[in-house]
Amino acid sequence: MAKILVMTDPHIAEAGTPIIGLDPALRLSEALAHAATHHSDASHLILTGDLTHNGTAPEYARLKETLQNLPWPVSLLIGNHDNRANFRQAFPQTPTDPNGFVQTTIDLPDTRLILLDTVDENATVPHAGILCPDRLAWLQNALAESPGPCLVFMHHHAFETGFTAMDRINLANAAEFRAILKASNTRHVFAGHVHRTIHATVDGLAMTIFKSPCHQQPMMLGDDNSSSSIDEPGGYGILLTDGPDVVVHFEDVGLPDKPVLTH
Repeated sequence: MAKILVMTDPHIAEAGTPIIGLDPALRLSEALAHAATHHSDASHLILTGDLTHNGTAPEYARLKETLQNLPWPVSLLIGNHDNRANFRQAFPQTPTDPNGFVQTTIDLPDTRLILLDTVDENATVPHAGILCPDRLAWLQNALAESPGPCLVFMHHHAFETGFTAMDRINLANAAEFRAILKASNTRHVFAGHVHRTIHATVDGLAMTIFKSPCHQQPMMLGDDNSSSSIDEPGGYGILLTDGPDVVVHFEDVGLPDKPVLTH
């Protein structure tokens, strides 16, 4: 059984530039420290985009510093708040596909992880995502060549969540994407973007969205403001895989320590 950690939407900002009064780098550091204390045995950490708030070089430098000396290999995806060129300059070792998109595969003993780049730099609706024909072709090939079941990771979500404003800037061709996955051995799809813990089954596909280590989407279904944020505990995901079986756990960070009791 493999253990995989997932964090998303850290929104690293330059020092002295808080988001709703919070320091994103500090919040990410707290989540990483918690995960390192409790899950140092994980095989991988995946960050699924919106690594920075504005996609600037100083923000990526601060992210790079925050990710030092971790006990696991780290894979990075980009989101709508990132800048692909600045990201690639800061993290030149990150794998890309032949067209330069930040996507790759990772083969574990029992599972293939497929990491997708959903950033649309020419989006008609700002901040919406896309998987263009080149990226869809790459995805189909990655699925077809997989020796076993697949887990897919991306930034933009590919279903309607009920958060009106966020659903306007989800993956623009979500139905086409889901149709490709339905014809494959995909066991689960993981995303970020919404800053809320959400689980859904859509078109027969199991899908999960993770909350941010920093600020969250307030629980206001129908909210028409994609910038609504609230200071709630940050969190991350813990995946346990065993061949075709996947278990998803959610861990909150920053809550008061409580003693473990027996009875």
